[in-house]
Amino acid sequence: MVTVQHSNPSGLPRPNGYSHVVEVSGRLAFVSGQVPLDDAGALVGNDTETQTRQVFRNIETALAALGAAMRDVAKLTYFVIDTADVPVIRTVRDEFVDTSAPPASSLVQVVALVDPRFRVEIEAVAELPAV
Repeated sequence: MVTVQHSNPSGLPRPNGYSHVVEVSGRLAFVSGQVPLDDAGALVGNDTETQTRQVFRNIETALAALGAAMRDVAKLTYFVIDTADVPVIRTVRDEFVDTSAPPASSLVQVVALVDPRFRVEIEAVAELPAV
């Protein structure tokens, strides 16, 4: 049986939209950084909201191919070019994750992403269902 346990130990600051610790038992999947491209390789959107929504859809597609879903994500890592975009990214994220038990998360501001049109890239670590 696979278990996922979220916790926020005392002695750490109260998190805003993420869990400090997510413990998993079982098989893990590492989803490479997803960017705002559709299945044909075309850019989806020029704004942060549209691009972030496409990135999360891509993560969902990758997980579904393994029999997993967003509820199985233990960790998200965000790469953004502008931290002013964080509130929009969080709003979209909340459409895809269980906000009562959000995954552990890290956010890194970068100078640029692989394509200068990209505003955000997100990678995920998820627990796979037992086989």
